[in-house]
Amino acid sequence: MHAIIPVAGVGTRLRPHTYSLPKVLLNVSGKPILGHILDRLLGDGITSATIVVGYMGNMVERYVRDHYRDLKVNFVTQDELLGLGHSIWMARESIPTDGTPLFIILGDTIFDVDLNAVIATSISALGVKIVDDPRRFGVAELSSGYITRLVEKPDKPLSNLAVVGLYFIKNPLLLKECLEEIVVSDTRTKGEYQLTDALQMMIDRGERFTTFTVDGWYDCGKPETLLSTNRHLLQKNPSYRDIAGAVIIPPVYIAPNAEIFNSIIGPYATIGNGVHVTDSIIRNSIIGDDSQVSGVLLDNSIVGNNADVKGGFKRVNAGDSSEIDFQ
Repeated sequence: MHAIIPVAGVGTRLRPHTYSLPKVLLNVSGKPILGHILDRLLGDGITSATIVVGYMGNMVERYVRDHYRDLKVNFVTQDELLGLGHSIWMARESIPTDGTPLFIILGDTIFDVDLNAVIATSISALGVKIVDDPRRFGVAELSSGYITRLVEKPDKPLSNLAVVGLYFIKNPLLLKECLEEIVVSDTRTKGEYQLTDALQMMIDRGERFTTFTVDGWYDCGKPETLLSTNRHLLQKNPSYRDIAGAVIIPPVYIAPNAEIFNSIIGPYATIGNGVHVTDSIIRNSIIGDDSQVSGVLLDNSIVGNNADVKGGFKRVNAGDSSEIDFQ
């Protein structure tokens, strides 16, 4: 089975970190968001993928080629951010034509679901989750277990089943046909070419869709959700590293080449490669690669790569290559 992973978004809600790094390469529990996704796909036997890149796409391509050499992958560039439907349409040449199913997964979503059970279904299926406020999502309306209507970010939702970025398509050629029709006819919803509109067109033409529940769905689109996902992944896959002269409170992730002196790390701290921490307390925070942290208490904080944070006990959200001195 082939996968399409759109990752072209700018990640404005995660600035300043995304000024110098694409969102999908932000570190969560010891590896980039995209790395968690690709590990899961490979673990479930999906070894072929198209990644739709845009903003800093060369960095995404370099990361994937350096770390996932067993993945048969090609890259497509989406120069204009015209919606998720447009993103998948840009990858239309990679959509299988031999009857092989297609799996679409959004590049900023880490998920915990049994893909083998999804792949075994006989009809197309969308991952859904019950949410309190469906207005922020595409929403699925069901009858007798089948999707009858999909609405993108409805003002008055008739369902609380949010479509959370996992799409198993048994008839990729029909999807391609519907996407082509939407783009050629310039059919937009809320100013964009929506994947939900193409899927609704498939339903209207007789394609049956069901749903599968995604309880383990972890958004990485905002600082607070990035930290929440970091906490979950550290709890699920705890690691421990004993460091002389430091107190480590699990769960944490500390890169093998990070150096910790006279500090307390954890719980829920991710410490990246080449990080140097001295005389500090770091908890519920993510420290990017090659950063220096000295004399601070960091809680609910994100520090980018190559940053220098020192001084008093503060809370920060510092981007890559920044320098902060509280003295």
